[in-house]
Amino acid sequence: MGLFILRRVGMMIVTALCLTFIVFFMTNLYPNLEKLAKSQGNFRMSDEAVETYLGERGYLQPTPIKYAQWLGLMPGFVTEKEDGSIVGKCVRPGVAPEDTPRYCGILQGDWGFSTVSKAPVADVLGKRLANTGKLMFWVMVVMVPSALIIGVLAGMKEGSRTDRTLSTVSILSTATPEYVSGVIFIAMLASTRHGLGPWLNEMGIIEGKSLFKGSAKTAMDSANLQNFTLPVLTVALYGMGYIARMTRASMAEVMTAQYIRTARLKGVAFRNIVMKHALRNALIAPFTVIMLQFPWLLNGVVIVETLFSYSGFGWQLVNAAGNNDIEMLLAVSVVSVVVVLVTQLISDIGYVYLNPRIRIS
Repeated sequence: MGLFILRRVGMMIVTALCLTFIVFFMTNLYPNLEKLAKSQGNFRMSDEAVETYLGERGYLQPTPIKYAQWLGLMPGFVTEKEDGSIVGKCVRPGVAPEDTPRYCGILQGDWGFSTVSKAPVADVLGKRLANTGKLMFWVMVVMVPSALIIGVLAGMKEGSRTDRTLSTVSILSTATPEYVSGVIFIAMLASTRHGLGPWLNEMGIIEGKSLFKGSAKTAMDSANLQNFTLPVLTVALYGMGYIARMTRASMAEVMTAQYIRTARLKGVAFRNIVMKHALRNALIAPFTVIMLQFPWLLNGVVIVETLFSYSGFGWQLVNAAGNNDIEMLLAVSVVSVVVVLVTQLISDIGYVYLNPRIRIS
């Protein structure tokens, strides 16, 4: 097992280097660099001025050298401008030249400087990751248990009325886009003129005219039931159906296995058959699907974060791409790649613990 993990970690490092290099190459294409120079300087800059701007800041170096400097494997460039000032990858305002480090890349914890936020990338991205992490946690708390319960109940007796009803609910939840369910939730539960809020207020059940808030902007500082319920439900509803369908299919397949039939013939209680024999094997496939939800939640909640004014990781990704914030895009790509690879490793390890029959050669 230890050797397997070491091999997988080695493959993860190679994969991460390949993927980040591709993103680095694409973001450092000359049209993007030209757009960056003009957005930071003047949109009427001449071609010569653009060349000078990019050359002074090291953007015209060969891509492998820039990539190695970004990683922190090579010393950062240093350029002396015409006015005598010195610029470089590791040069920082207020820091004496003798105190400037030679290496300043990802490996040294330096993620660069955001040209849009005018702040270190690590500071900006850290806050956005914390916001999305909070959203992801509560989504998983709501989504995973609900999906597993629905899937198990539907798969225990394939073809029954319960199976058909729960399967229909699962399909409808997955088929409903987040921007549709989000708008419906806002109209039904957050509107002060329509929906359930005014009606419940007239009956004296609630004090305000809405059950929840239609914006999660205040949830970034202080999340509560009022401002965080709707975004959590919107994301959880969309992912819940997919997990439930996978769980139902896996559970239905396990329930037709020979050892289940043998247990039934021996007179074992149906509840014990499900809990002690079927459930563990039925969770192998859903476990992988659950682990895949983490990369999806990290990058796929852009619509929900925009709809509910919640500035998270997905929102930051769109903002960086739209404003050509190269350093931020590179940092976002690193985080995304790491999350995908780590969750895949965890899902592979989970196979062994869920099913002892699986052996790793």
